[in-house]
Amino acid sequence: MGTQWQIDTIEQLSASARASIAAVVEDYDRGFSRFRSDSAVRRAALPGQHELPGPAAQLEPLYRSLYRLTSGAMTPLVAESLEHLGYGAEYSLRPGPGFHAAPAWSDAIDWRGTSLQTKLPVVLDLGGAGKGQLVDLIGDELAALGIPGSVIDASGDLRVRGLPAERVALEHPYAPEQAIGVVELVSGALCGSASNRRAWGDGLHHVLDGATGKPVQTVVASWAMAESAMLADGLATALFFVDHDVLATEFDFASVRVFSDGRAETSANFNGEIFQ
Repeated sequence: MGTQWQIDTIEQLSASARASIAAVVEDYDRGFSRFRSDSAVRRAALPGQHELPGPAAQLEPLYRSLYRLTSGAMTPLVAESLEHLGYGAEYSLRPGPGFHAAPAWSDAIDWRGTSLQTKLPVVLDLGGAGKGQLVDLIGDELAALGIPGSVIDASGDLRVRGLPAERVALEHPYAPEQAIGVVELVSGALCGSASNRRAWGDGLHHVLDGATGKPVQTVVASWAMAESAMLADGLATALFFVDHDVLATEFDFASVRVFSDGRAETSANFNGEIFQ
């Protein structure tokens, strides 16, 4: 997944439990990583009819809704735009000239559950919600193994289950050693997105507006709290493009956003504190 993970559990995990979790991660990475030549999304890049792994059935309706609510800014078709800016499998981090907008959903793909028809040579980039979905899948595996409580931390994407409330600091986007606030996470998920996490060059980072191919410059960090990490992860990305109220017409969640001018904005149902 290209980042550090940590899993804390009430009980020590056995070697077989660790192997089971590792298998969940490997299966997901083989299915959805655009950085692997043998992944399902890479094999589906050529125009034609393709079958994706089972978790795609949950990702498709979420991405479809977020694509619509953000007017195409959040899109699974942003891979080529990222690779043009140097954020590809080779990690060249050497941008090409200008910016490439992502193709329109209807022009490029027909995605229904696990069935994907690609009309153009495109690679799905599911990083906007996929890491959160993997957090959920690992949590489900821990529950199936009989582990009563756990905290899964996928480099800031958190899922808490069966434990007392966790007091979580919200990282300052310009000073990672500092916090801009705290939130009480009793259960469910807290996921964040920030332009400083994967940044390179002059103003280049991984959160692109698919409609323009340009990195977002107004919002620099966001957090979403929801029942599942997949939903929280997707909404945290979508908050770079639209306000909480737009997304709240269809999703139940709380949020925080930080803007490039230093302002912080919280939703009315935010259960935490932002430092002044």
